[in-house]
Amino acid sequence: MNTTSTKTVVSKRRSRSMTETGDLNSVPAIGIRPIPFLFIFKDLTHVFSMDPIGREILSMAFPAALALASDPVASLIDTAFIGRLGAVELAAVGVSIAIFQQASRITIFPIVSVTTSFVAEEDTLEKIKEEEEEANKAKNVHANTLAIQDSLEKGVTSTTSNNKNQPQQTPVDVKLTSDTKSNNGNKANKKGKKTIKSASTAMIIGLTLGLVQAIVLIFSSKVLIGIMGVKPNSAVLSPAQKYLTIRSLGAPALLLSLSMQGIFRGFKDTKTPLYATVASDGLNIIIDPIFIFVLRLGVSGAAIAHVISQYFMLLILLIRLAKEVNLMPPKFGDLQFGKFIRNGGLMLARTIAVTFCQTLAASMAARLGTTPMAAFQICLQVWLTSSMLADGLAVAGQAILACNFAEKDYNKVTAAASRVIQMSLVLGLGLSVFVGLGLYFGSGVFSKDPAVIHLIAIGIPFVAATQPINSLTFVLDGVNFGASDFAYTAYSMVGVAAVSIAAVIYMAKVNGFVGIWIALTIYMGLRAVTGIGRMATGTGPWKFLRGRSPSSS
Repeated sequence: MNTTSTKTVVSKRRSRSMTETGDLNSVPAIGIRPIPFLFIFKDLTHVFSMDPIGREILSMAFPAALALASDPVASLIDTAFIGRLGAVELAAVGVSIAIFQQASRITIFPIVSVTTSFVAEEDTLEKIKEEEEEANKAKNVHANTLAIQDSLEKGVTSTTSNNKNQPQQTPVDVKLTSDTKSNNGNKANKKGKKTIKSASTAMIIGLTLGLVQAIVLIFSSKVLIGIMGVKPNSAVLSPAQKYLTIRSLGAPALLLSLSMQGIFRGFKDTKTPLYATVASDGLNIIIDPIFIFVLRLGVSGAAIAHVISQYFMLLILLIRLAKEVNLMPPKFGDLQFGKFIRNGGLMLARTIAVTFCQTLAASMAARLGTTPMAAFQICLQVWLTSSMLADGLAVAGQAILACNFAEKDYNKVTAAASRVIQMSLVLGLGLSVFVGLGLYFGSGVFSKDPAVIHLIAIGIPFVAATQPINSLTFVLDGVNFGASDFAYTAYSMVGVAAVSIAAVIYMAKVNGFVGIWIALTIYMGLRAVTGIGRMATGTGPWKFLRGRSPSSS
């Protein structure tokens, strides 16, 4: 690719962005140093504006939020169905779901995170390359046109003397016809499938990790359930082991599906994952009661329904992606395993820290007994489900920022980052009211046990009040991922986990059920502080907020 031409294309893109969003990074007055933290409040009164950046964020965030929330919603419905079987079954499924979900997050979340950024960057650079080629073709066409005109003028001059213009027009006509055919052929090629090396790499890694996860969970289910605090003589052990073993058979389908969702997000397509997820969860909701109650398979039936729905989602995504992308690159050597492993390793460390804190909290609740574990499972599912809505903004922010960082369009980077952060706080406040009232009046949907309902009522203030913090935290994660700042997010999360683990253990022993939720509040608060720290200080990829180039030392 010609570097000069590419810079010209990128420059034109920046100019269009400045026209749409305003020059958000204008040079400050002499003697006044820019304060990076203040960018968060930029155009605060326009948080609800449907300007170009607002429309772009919402058009991606809304489908992404629905897709992300649909799976926890399906788990909530599972919980409601299984709750009819009894507290023992509910606690068993709660432990198993915690293990399976945390294992899935550890294995695939790092890949999904880097996939979205890598695909967005690669796709953007390919588009810039195409624009450069179009610009070069336009120059060639212009040069050819001038040559043709010159040739025609010479031909006219010649015919004045010898009146033989026809032979001279023929080559010109042939050339024009040839150019037209060539242009039509190029257009046809552009409508074909994309070759995105990072997409192919992500799918291979996702499938491999899914197979590994299934094998590990199946053969170590009893050990893992014991680590969660379920004793060998507990009535919870047998149904928990059955559910986890069967559910693990769907791990390859789930992890490959999630890797493909990361690819679609990189293309700024959040609607396709939504359609696939809704169809899958809809099927799960329909067949769930059939397997649980009609066929009388109990918790095993719930697990079977989940596995069937996961393979159904895989089929939908695979068919759709195969129409847009060459699933395998031209050469095996084009796969980017090194890049994925390097950055995925950082994200793996971060994800382990995140999941360990949440799994430890569930484990401490299980040690308190069946009733506290059942109540904690219900509160945790509501907590995570509502918070997933903010992940829709995070997905939109990540994809948009990854594209804009690839273009070096810092005006739009600033506009998108500040807007999604502001939206997250508004969303969090709304969720606080909705979740608080919904859980207060609807706790009976999940359990008829008075003791369980009483503990749910105790957890409501924490579940509701932390929604703004959770929403901000998840969006900040997406913003930092969009900047490909994987090292910072990994190291900072490990530090947060070290403090949070100590808080969970101590608070659970001192204050029991309430103590666990206090510790989780501390945990999310620390994540929010470290998440915004990089931007607030104007370091790393955010150096441009202090008037410096991100590439400068």
